[in-house]
Amino acid sequence: MTDPRRVVVVGASLAGLATARALRAAGYDGDVTVIGDEPHRPYDRPPLSKGFVAGTLSVDDLSLETDDDLALDWRLGERAVALDPGTRTVTLASGTLVPGDAVVVATGSHARRLPGPPLAGVHTLRTLDDALALRSELLPGARLVLVGAGFVGAEIASTARGLGLDVTLVEAAPSPLAGPLGVEVGAMVARLHDAHGVPLLTGVPVAGLAGRDRVSGVVLTDGRVLPADVVVVGVGSVAATDWLAGSGLTIEAGGVACDAAGSTDAPGIWAVGDVAAWHDPSYAGRRRIEHWTDSLQRPARTVAALLGGPVDDPLPAPYFWSEQYGVQVQFAGRRLGDETVTIEAGAPETGDVLAVYRRGETPVAVLGMNQPRLFGRIRRQLSTPVQEFA
Repeated sequence: MTDPRRVVVVGASLAGLATARALRAAGYDGDVTVIGDEPHRPYDRPPLSKGFVAGTLSVDDLSLETDDDLALDWRLGERAVALDPGTRTVTLASGTLVPGDAVVVATGSHARRLPGPPLAGVHTLRTLDDALALRSELLPGARLVLVGAGFVGAEIASTARGLGLDVTLVEAAPSPLAGPLGVEVGAMVARLHDAHGVPLLTGVPVAGLAGRDRVSGVVLTDGRVLPADVVVVGVGSVAATDWLAGSGLTIEAGGVACDAAGSTDAPGIWAVGDVAAWHDPSYAGRRRIEHWTDSLQRPARTVAALLGGPVDDPLPAPYFWSEQYGVQVQFAGRRLGDETVTIEAGAPETGDVLAVYRRGETPVAVLGMNQPRLFGRIRRQLSTPVQEFA
């Protein structure tokens, strides 16, 4: 259907709001219903691990909305529990049925948790409510252990260190950030922790948590116990696809399988944001892209296809950023792991490095630490597959 009169967007975070905005920007004047399982209006998640938990940003500062009246039917605090692709009907936990001519799945992802009974003082950070709970416990002098030294864990470590906490990072992998950046470059970024007095323990998985009702420590597989008043688990995320069980939609690469424009194998059903497993020719398959910029930009292309228009603009190279200990870390490109990496400016020791990933002579990715000008120049040179929307 290229002229839907009712569009249902399941997910009220960045990708869902960007979809609704793109519909109105394209001149769509039909009904748009936005369903969100949180009671909050759309808010920005990246500041949760930085300014918000530090107390320098308020809830209002996180708002993603503007003064534009998008004339949306908001269903907040309503959890979607089922989808019937044949009738394009979403079932809510309350039993309410929400039919549409097109449905856009934008349910994002959930934080992974450690196995075991719940203990007070153990947190994940994915939602505003998570951040509010964590913020109340980040008190000067408290002992904080972060399980997982990815970007979220690193940002919380930086924030907590600035608040006067005793911080330790634990990473099961031999090298932090090896997945997104590679071992060599990941180690460069991880130097920031050492430079700011934050121990980073790598190559030792967590065996469990100590404590009866409240956490008292983190138990490592080598027998060590790290004393802890607060623990944050940052071991990745899982796409929110559980509510789609029985729908018949293909789940691949951990997300809803779709083409490069977001179209699934069910007519009239689309996917955007973290939950989508996009077709990407450079990876010879599908993958999820859990980046803020992707959730902001790609819905416009999905809406163009949904409304029957052409989708021929190449996507920019994937991009994400992080801020740790006052250092701006930026990465753009498509890294497969077989690239050569060269340091082209700065030095790891000074925290202002520029690293370029090349396949042959062609730059395919770039990382910058406090190198915004040089980073931007290389980023503009990155190639985009010509078959992106095939």
